[in-house]
Amino acid sequence: MTAITTSVFELFKIGPGPSSSHTIGPMKAGYNFNESVKEIQFKKDPTSIEVRLYGSLSATGKGHGTDRAVIAGLLGNSPDTVDCDFLDSLADGIEHQFESGKISLPLSIKNVIFAEVKNDFPYSNTLLICLKNGDEILFEQEYYSIGGGFIKWKGQKPALTRAPIYKYGNMEELKEILTETEKRLHEVILENEKAITETSEEDVIAKLDNILDIMKKAVNKGLAATGVLPGTLGLHRKAKTLITSTPKGYEDPSNFLIRLNAYAFAASEENAAGHIVVTAPTSGSAGVIPAVVYALEEDAGVSRNMVRRGMLAAAAVGFIAKHNASIAGAEVGCQGEIGVASSMAAALITYAAGFKFWRTENAAETALEHHLGMTCDPVGGYVQIPCIERNAMGAVKAYNAFLIATVENRKFHKVTLDETIAAMAQTGKDMSSKYKETSEAGLAVSVPNC
Repeated sequence: MTAITTSVFELFKIGPGPSSSHTIGPMKAGYNFNESVKEIQFKKDPTSIEVRLYGSLSATGKGHGTDRAVIAGLLGNSPDTVDCDFLDSLADGIEHQFESGKISLPLSIKNVIFAEVKNDFPYSNTLLICLKNGDEILFEQEYYSIGGGFIKWKGQKPALTRAPIYKYGNMEELKEILTETEKRLHEVILENEKAITETSEEDVIAKLDNILDIMKKAVNKGLAATGVLPGTLGLHRKAKTLITSTPKGYEDPSNFLIRLNAYAFAASEENAAGHIVVTAPTSGSAGVIPAVVYALEEDAGVSRNMVRRGMLAAAAVGFIAKHNASIAGAEVGCQGEIGVASSMAAALITYAAGFKFWRTENAAETALEHHLGMTCDPVGGYVQIPCIERNAMGAVKAYNAFLIATVENRKFHKVTLDETIAAMAQTGKDMSSKYKETSEAGLAVSVPNC
């Protein structure tokens, strides 16, 4: 099996909501196109740029702000530094100048065409970006947004990835490494990260702390915010109401669960508002892990060091799910987003609590198992209904999976994480495209878009 070479900070990426596959990915594609054409010598002068969106980028791109995202990227903005107010302003269709090398052309969201939903491209979520002279195409690049803000493009040369120290492609191989080396899970993932990125342990820790701080910042901002989220649904924020309805503490078990829900609502509502979040593993699922991180540090008093270790355990689960299935709603439905996020969060809680690796895997497996078959059916194409509440449910399921794993008998746990990920992959292949982020079925059809 091919070894996993994904960086922790490719999985956990900073960027604007509401969807990593619909905003971060297309913005990265636009930015890459800008960089790619700088040195090209054209026989004719380009007179216009055209962007064509396919798959769910077309079906739900308006609600996700895909047109704004790709234009922002073409204008030289990257997801981790883009100004959200500038991103929002692009919705007005104001004309800007595309500048790349000697090329200077007018550009706005009017240059974006929402093309066919069903297509024959290798990946459902495809973008075609081209420079034209009149009707003649001078240069065209075919990009694929493959989930979690990851992109590929046609003709892309394999990246010269640095080899990890410990090579694994699934959980079974990872367990063999842990047994043979007698190392802890976080140590293996940390050593691989240092090797893949050629960075120091201090730098990895600093980046992890930045990711955790941004996650908690999203929760804090969401807990303080009120009002109606952007879009036509008229959906009111709930996080502040939830957090003010219960005192802090464990006297009543339901208090902790309400607070955990509030944290997930808070980060998810920030994502829905197009504000800065961390893909975990996607923007649509960016409320699950921040909720448990916030609860662990602020309510349970778990140390930052243990939470860091939990994040590395969560990353391992995310790597394996992405490597052997998908984390894209357009590919496998919401089981690949909320399901994987809940699985990662369950691993995080269990490992941060100091339990052994087998309990960490069992918690991750249990959480994912009970998201199998979940469809991606955003009402009106917005990452709001049912997405926000699903983040809260994913966080609660993660905590419940942790509780089960900490008391169960190891001999009686029958299902492995690898088996559950394989089931997710097959379910995604069998799932009708109507249920994979196209807003053509499920709640997207049964709930009126008021």
